Amino acid sequence: MPSTITPADLHARLQAPEPVDLIDVRTPAEYGAVHVQGTRLIPLDTLDPEAVKSSRPEDAAGPILVLCKAGGRAAKAADQLNAAGCEAVVVEGGTDACVNAGLPVQRGEAAMSLERQVRIAAGSFVLIGTLLGAFVHPAFLILPGFVGTGLVFAGITDTCGMGMLLARMPWNR
Repeated sequence: MPSTITPADLHARLQAPEPVDLIDVRTPAEYGAVHVQGTRLIPLDTLDPEAVKSSRPEDAAGPILVLCKAGGRAAKAADQLNAAGCEAVVVEGGTDACVNAGLPVQRGEAAMSLERQVRIAAGSFVLIGTLLGAFVHPAFLILPGFVGTGLVFAGITDTCGMGMLLARMPWNR
């Protein structure tokens, strides 16, 4: 588990004269909706630790600070960065906590969060599969069973295949 920093501590670091290397690993659509000022967008699905190391601001001191919506993707990114020899720290609670703490943010066009997209897609597949199983052929009940299995797997492993697939869709770029 990577080390963490609170939004209040992040705010203090952003006020200090030393530059901070702060990356946001959400999708471009999520980042465009709202992001903490001073972040660099590097989506988790395109994260290359070596490229992050080489693109750090020259005068940035301290660890790479990593943000996502609530902290899950940032922890995965920090693990990858730490494994590659970078010191990475997760901002507790992610962008949501930073907004709630009053940190300066930039807002753009509202976008649907990846988590919400997953819920809509999973619910749609379950509904369609159940209706097809009830009115067309019972074999269609495999679809909601498959989705349910995927949700259980996602909960246990904290890895969501549907989320990773949706993150690559054109509307999330």
